[in-house]
Amino acid sequence: MKTSDFDYNLPEELIAQEPAAERDGCRLLVMDRATGALEDRVFRDIAEYLRPGDLLVANETRVMPARLLGAKRGTGGAAEVFLLRQHGTPTENRSALWEVLVRPGKRLKPGTGAVVDFTDAEGNVALSAEIVDWLPDAQKGERLARLTTPLPSLDEALHAVGHTPLPPYIKDYAGDEELYQTVYSRRESSAAAPTAGLHFTPELIEHLRDQGVRWETVELEVGLDTFRIVHEDDPEKHVIHTEFYTVPERTVAAISETRERGGRVVAVGTTSVRSLESAWDAEAGAVTPREREATSLYLLPGSEFHVVDALVTNFHVPRSTLMMLVSAFSTREHIMAAYQHAIAERYRMLSFGDAMFIC
Repeated sequence: MKTSDFDYNLPEELIAQEPAAERDGCRLLVMDRATGALEDRVFRDIAEYLRPGDLLVANETRVMPARLLGAKRGTGGAAEVFLLRQHGTPTENRSALWEVLVRPGKRLKPGTGAVVDFTDAEGNVALSAEIVDWLPDAQKGERLARLTTPLPSLDEALHAVGHTPLPPYIKDYAGDEELYQTVYSRRESSAAAPTAGLHFTPELIEHLRDQGVRWETVELEVGLDTFRIVHEDDPEKHVIHTEFYTVPERTVAAISETRERGGRVVAVGTTSVRSLESAWDAEAGAVTPREREATSLYLLPGSEFHVVDALVTNFHVPRSTLMMLVSAFSTREHIMAAYQHAIAERYRMLSFGDAMFIC
C-alpha cells in the first residue's frame, strides 16, 4: 500500500467555492459498500435509503470564530492568529492560554514580547494575544498565546473580533458564515466544520424521525489537520493528528437499542466514524461512554469497523487520511471508481460540495 494509491486528479473548477442553494438540494452519490454500484441522486433522497430502526449519529460540534485578524502592538504590522484549541483549564473568564498558529511567524516569536491586538467594529481593542511559548512537539510552528480581554468574557471578545475559518481551498467566500455550520451544531469547539452534516435541514431531520429513523450525536473537536495530506510514501508511517471526542451515554444506549432491533448505525461524517470507533471497547464488545478523550485512531484499508454500518460523507482531498478512511470502509477500488464517476459527472467537491452515501 502506497500513499499514491489514494491520489486522484481533482479539477480545480470542481472545488465548490460556496454552498449549494439549498442544503439538502445538493447531489448525492449513493454507493453500495460491498459491490461499488452507484446511483446519482439528490441529498434529500437519502430518506429512501434509510429504514425505520436505523440510527443516524452526527457530530454536533460548532466552528469557533477562530480566525483573528489584528495588528502587532508597537509596529502596527498586520498579523493573524488562528486558534486551534484551549490549553489547560481556564482560571478566569477574561484570560486563557490557547494553542495557536500565527502569521507572520518570524515576527511573532515567543520570548520577544510579541503582542497582537484585535479591534471590534468601533475600533476599540477587544482582545489581545501575547505569544508566550512554543508548543511542545510542534510540527507547524504552533505556539502558546495568552488571550486577554477587557470585556466581561473571552467568549464575548472572540465573537466581537473573530471570523469563522474556511478551508484553504475556498477562496474569497463572502457569503453567510452560518452556512459553514450545521443546523444542529452546539458548543463551539472546532477549527473546521464536520462538513458531511452541512446537507441536513431541520425539516429533513424531522422527516427522517417521522419515518422511524433515530438521531443522536457525538462531539469531536475538528482540527486543521483534517485537511492535511499525507507526505510519506508509506501511509502507515504517517503520524495522524490527535483530536478530542465525546460519546454521551444517550448515544451509547441508542446504539445498543439499534443493534438489538436489527437497525444500522449510520455515521454522519468521518469525524463521527472516528468518535464511534474510538469509543469501541474490545473487552466489553460494545461502545462505551467517553468524555473529551483524545483519539489518534487511523483507519486504513485492512482496519476493522466495529460500530458503523453506513456512512454519509463528502468528497475528500487527494492523498488525505480521509481518503484512506473511506477506502477502508469499502475498498480502494470502489472509492476511486466512485470519485472518477463523480468527476466525470461534474459533482461539486470538498467541504462546500456534494455528498456520498456509502451503504
